[in-house]
Amino acid sequence: MDNHGKIIAPGTLRFKRLLPGPIEKVWSYLIDSEKRGKWLARGTMELFIGGKVHLEFFHADLSPHQETPPLKYKCYETGDSFTGEIIACSPPTLLSFTWGDHSEVTFELSPAEEDLVLLVLTHQKIEDKIDTRVSIASGWHTHLGILDAHINDRIPNGFWGVHNKMEEEYGKLFSK
Repeated sequence: MDNHGKIIAPGTLRFKRLLPGPIEKVWSYLIDSEKRGKWLARGTMELFIGGKVHLEFFHADLSPHQETPPLKYKCYETGDSFTGEIIACSPPTLLSFTWGDHSEVTFELSPAEEDLVLLVLTHQKIEDKIDTRVSIASGWHTHLGILDAHINDRIPNGFWGVHNKMEEEYGKLFSK
């Protein structure tokens, strides 16, 4: 499976990952603040339609490999946060919520072969600018790699080193 995100419609990116199951294990990494904080962001989620989502991002905490963010992301060095709203929630297979910039993120989980779980992440209503698409794709690609490492009991690579590499790759991919 190609791990790169794909533009599936204007303003819409989709990623797919196969992760070790069961589904409840992967679901816990989406909804449990401590587990989610290891790969994405800590914070509260009210798991009902209309419930609040508050995410607090600390990229330096996602890996023991300490890195300085690139200059254009220096503003995130001490963290970032936003509040969104749950759009759909059907445990343990569907979670969808608004993202800080008024876009929407949806996680879908389904059983796959050999005790694996297919995670499909769709980020839609993204501003249709190449820099925005590249930044969001690189971010999700990096975060999902860290999720994969944690679920598989591996030490994840540093966030910014991977993100920088992925920005170069997605820049080339999306400019074709």
